Amino acid sequence: MTDRNQEDLRYMQMALDMAKLGRGYTNPNPMVGAVIVKDGQVIAKGYHHCCGQGHAEVEAFKDAGNQDVTGATIYVTLEPCSHYGKTPPCADKIIEKKIGRVVVGALDPNPLVAGRGIEKIRNAGIEVTTGVLAEESIKLNEIFMKYIVNKEPFVLYKSAMSLDGKIATASGESQWISCEASRKEVHELRHQYMAIMVGSQTVLDDDPMLNCRLIEGKDPIRVVVDSSLRIPMTARLVKTARDIRTIVACTPSADEKKIKDLQNAGVEVLSIEAKDGHVDLKKLTEELGRMQIDSILLEGGAALAAAAFEAGIIDKVQMYIAPKIIGGKTSRTPVGGKGVEHLSDAWQLKDITARNIGNDICITGYIRREA
Repeated sequence: MTDRNQEDLRYMQMALDMAKLGRGYTNPNPMVGAVIVKDGQVIAKGYHHCCGQGHAEVEAFKDAGNQDVTGATIYVTLEPCSHYGKTPPCADKIIEKKIGRVVVGALDPNPLVAGRGIEKIRNAGIEVTTGVLAEESIKLNEIFMKYIVNKEPFVLYKSAMSLDGKIATASGESQWISCEASRKEVHELRHQYMAIMVGSQTVLDDDPMLNCRLIEGKDPIRVVVDSSLRIPMTARLVKTARDIRTIVACTPSADEKKIKDLQNAGVEVLSIEAKDGHVDLKKLTEELGRMQIDSILLEGGAALAAAAFEAGIIDKVQMYIAPKIIGGKTSRTPVGGKGVEHLSDAWQLKDITARNIGNDICITGYIRREA
């Protein structure tokens, strides 16, 4: 590996670290970082702070102030945009600033960009290097990578269970199976994902708030799948609907008076086509995608988890396993429903990682899709 290649990796990693500072705030935009280097020195850094605000390249130029960036190298984790959106094209800014070289992490799958930013910069006579830490940039923006192409939310199913696969005792007690470190990390996920989804049974059992109380972050949009509107008007989700955006999805046959009562309380009610008498989760996620909700953290119970797997809406699974044995044949398990009859029909995971977190083990994987 040449010295230049090593430098490219080092500065791109710096740009990736900058990009991560926007986690949870840029949705539905990607997290992007930029670093400007001249004469072997970092002279400016920037990242995309929030949707609608300046892109990473613009923030880096702003950070450079009055310094001359002519001939400098800019490292950007994602291909610079070439179209007018809420902000002007970054490719134009790079050309205007007379940058000497552009190093790009991943190409942008956005049909409005898709190679055009790089082409525009190259046509201006600027050297462009692509694919530096591309996998890392793609992984960082896995939510954006799906949503910008399919216009459907990226769905992470998260659950916590005992070593023998239980999410609650036979009496229903579940607080707390996982350790404090795991619970704090889940609240970080709530901050990162645009929406959190549970079923009506979870609301009835736990009366949750579904906010980010354990960390300083933004609260997710709360989505309750409630086919027949069993959610009580006294639920904390309903009482706080004017403070934290709350959506309840029901079927067209749900009680109209209850719908109006919920709406008067500040709840958004979506009437979604039914499948086997319940909200069609595929139709629901498509509708949420149209509402510019790019990601969902699925924290529901066994029934909703089973329905989500069967509907094929889950992209990623994250399981927190506590070193506890609960036992009991009637104790609850993470995924209910009928289950599969044959092991060959089981949902398979790929790209598995396992790590310790506090006293727990966290296993993460992605749903293996048939080609």
